[in-house]
Amino acid sequence: MKRIAILGSTGSIGTQALEVVREHADKFSVELLVAQNSWELLVEQAIEFSPNSVVIGNRDHYQKVSDALSGYDIKVFTGKESIEESVVSSEIDMVLSAMVGFAGLKPTLTAIEAGKAIALANKETLVVAGELVTEAAIKNKVPIIPVDSEHSAIFQCIVGEPSPIEKVILTASGGPFRNHSMEQLRSVSKADALNHPNWCMGQKITVDSASLMNKGLEVIEAKWLFGLQPEQIEVVIHPQSIVHSMVQFVDGSIKAQMGLPDMKLPIQYAFTFPNRVNSNFPRMDFSLQHTLTFEKPDTERFPSLSLAIESLKKGGNMPCVLNAANEVAVEAFLNEQIGFMAIPKIVEKLLSTISYIERPTINDYLQTDSETRIKSYELIKHHQLIWK
Repeated sequence: MKRIAILGSTGSIGTQALEVVREHADKFSVELLVAQNSWELLVEQAIEFSPNSVVIGNRDHYQKVSDALSGYDIKVFTGKESIEESVVSSEIDMVLSAMVGFAGLKPTLTAIEAGKAIALANKETLVVAGELVTEAAIKNKVPIIPVDSEHSAIFQCIVGEPSPIEKVILTASGGPFRNHSMEQLRSVSKADALNHPNWCMGQKITVDSASLMNKGLEVIEAKWLFGLQPEQIEVVIHPQSIVHSMVQFVDGSIKAQMGLPDMKLPIQYAFTFPNRVNSNFPRMDFSLQHTLTFEKPDTERFPSLSLAIESLKKGGNMPCVLNAANEVAVEAFLNEQIGFMAIPKIVEKLLSTISYIERPTINDYLQTDSETRIKSYELIKHHQLIWK
């Protein structure tokens, strides 16, 4: 019985992880559930899965959660400090890091330092502080098993392969605007951006997928997960989302991991690695899948991908700047304060504004994140009409 902590249990990845646990109740138990705001769903999950404890990040909801669970043998905590304190429990074997954005960094790092295996769905942890996190994982002999479908695909392709990787090929669906002109992109709405053709995800990652920033973040994540150089990571647009990613080896052979778009498969694989267990997930029927197509991404229409790769090449705290500026810009877009094409403009502006730090410490990352967010909010407030 593997004892699991789920950070971000009420989000898209967290709820699907609980579906996996529900299907394999003989293999997994839930010891900790963490949510930021969705307190009612957190209460429902706690009642069903009976964790040792829950943490509601937003202190405003603490009393409501505490009252709702008062009749159950479940400890209730609140605040980000409680998340970090809870993940070190000796009752936890694996931590699923599925919190959205920068907020997932410190809890994940704390879990690594406590020797917990990590199932990583929070790509921002490696985007922001990849060197720091991977060094901590090596030092504490902690496995980081990717949950992103693309990185899980790469991981599955290299398991058992002693030969070096020549390059990895990350696939991207292209999102809902793959065939839009620049003029059309300037007028897309929030509803348009949230209408992903293949995947059902949270709002932030869905917008990132539409802008191709999500693929840029995945390029940075792949560098740290697999010890690659930027030139060893290629991105191709694959609208069908059947090939989740590929690995090319030094002899020219290419392995691909394929399957229907379903995040429960990489979640389950991370939970059960190195084994595979039965599932009731839908199966691929090749007789119904007549076409698999691939094309180069257009970085003129989707500059976020190029900005991410540039920040990776520069290194230091620049990926942290990229991530923070993008989080603020996406939030502003979802609040209908700015237009879709303003997102990369704001990110580009902040990348040229924030001071470069070659080898950041954890405090440098925290400071960089805070400074970038403040300046991003100021930029949006003072130039709102321009950004539309």
